[in-house]
Amino acid sequence: QVQLVESGGGLVQAGGSLRLSCAASGRTFSMYAMGWFRQAPGKERESVAAISWSGGSTYYVDSVNGRFAISRDNDKNTLYLQMNSLKPEDTAVYYCAARRTHIATLDPDRYDYWGQGTQVTVSS
Repeated sequence: QVQLVESGGGLVQAGGSLRLSCAASGRTFSMYAMGWFRQAPGKERESVAAISWSGGSTYYVDSVNGRFAISRDNDKNTLYLQMNSLKPEDTAVYYCAARRTHIATLDPDRYDYWGQGTQVTVSS
């Protein structure tokens, strides 16, 4: 089992940047594919990005492609999401998730472990 703790959220103006981190417990972090998801008030959870166990494969939803970058440091048991050119519509609680396989997917139903989330607010 793995425990996930997100950090790095906050308030930023439109056009600004933030980097989210997700610290994972345990010594098997490198065995998991990882993903970032978000949920805005009154909306359903949506996918943001996903990364394979090695970091060799990454996936993004169209709305963030070219602005966000997912990465991981398996030596530090940490997942990252670099968010640039932020827009007000990016405002949401952001969650990281782990999947007990090497293969990444943007389907949130295929993830086994979830963090508690970190709030990102983008002002216009």
